[in-house]
Amino acid sequence: MIRPGKNDITMYKDSRQKIVAIIEARMTSSRLPGKVVMPLAGKPAIGWIIERLKRSRYVDEVIVATTTNKTDDALVEAARNLKAKSFRGSEDDVLARVLGAAHETKADVIVEITGDCPLVDHRLVDRAIELLSEKKADFVSNNTSATPTFPDGFDVRVFPTAVLEQVDRLTKDPIDRVHVSYYIWTHPDKFKVVEWKAPPEMHGPDLRVTLDERNDYELLDAIFKKLLPKDEDFSAADVVALLRGDPSLRSMNQEVKAKTPEQG
Repeated sequence: MIRPGKNDITMYKDSRQKIVAIIEARMTSSRLPGKVVMPLAGKPAIGWIIERLKRSRYVDEVIVATTTNKTDDALVEAARNLKAKSFRGSEDDVLARVLGAAHETKADVIVEITGDCPLVDHRLVDRAIELLSEKKADFVSNNTSATPTFPDGFDVRVFPTAVLEQVDRLTKDPIDRVHVSYYIWTHPDKFKVVEWKAPPEMHGPDLRVTLDERNDYELLDAIFKKLLPKDEDFSAADVVALLRGDPSLRSMNQEVKAKTPEQG
C-alpha cells in the first residue's frame, strides 16, 4: 500500500481532519506513584511517550490530559519542558478530561494513549489512523479483544471526537467515565468497531511492556538502554525480538498481573 504523506490522509467526508494524540496521565498512580516522570534511560517516561508520538506521520499535536490536583503540577511542568501542551480536568471523570483536551486542541480525531505506555510505537498509531479512514470506522484499536495479540503496552485507540461527544451524552456509568473509550468498544451494536491483530513479528500476548509496578519499570529501563544505542526509533517488533531472545529480561515482570477495566 502506498502510504500518504503527513496529513495527506483524508478522513470522513473527504475533508482534512486534525488528529491529536491525548495522553492520559497523573502523578498519583495507585501502584507506582510518580511513574510518569520516572527516568527511563535518563528521560522521563512521559518524555518518551511524547517523543515517540511526535514521530507519527499523521498526528498534528500531542497533549497531556492530567488532573487539577496540586500533585500534577509537576507533570504539567514536565510537559512544558518537553514542549508539549497540557490540559487539566477531573481526576475521576477521565472521559470528560480527554474530551476537554480534544476541544482545547480542536481535535477532529483522538488518538487515546495512556501514561503507562512509554514504548508506544508511532507505526501502530499510524496504522490505526489509516484503518479508521479505510474502514470508515467509529473506533479502531489493537488491544480491546478478549484474546489480545499485541504485548500489553503497545495499546492504541483511535476515534473521532464526535463519537466521544456522543458517548458523553449516552452514559454516566463510572466505569465508562474512568475508561474513556470503554463504552464505544463494548457497544458494537451502536458503533463500528475495528480491531486488528498483531503480525507475527509483533505477536506477544504473553509479554508485558506497560508501566504499572516497580518490576515493570526495571524492565522498561533495561529495554530502552539496550535498544536505543542500536536505533533511537526502535519499533514494537524490535522490542518483541529482544524479549523473545532474552528470557532473563522476559522474566523480570512475569509476576505482575494486569488490572481489568472493572478493577479500576
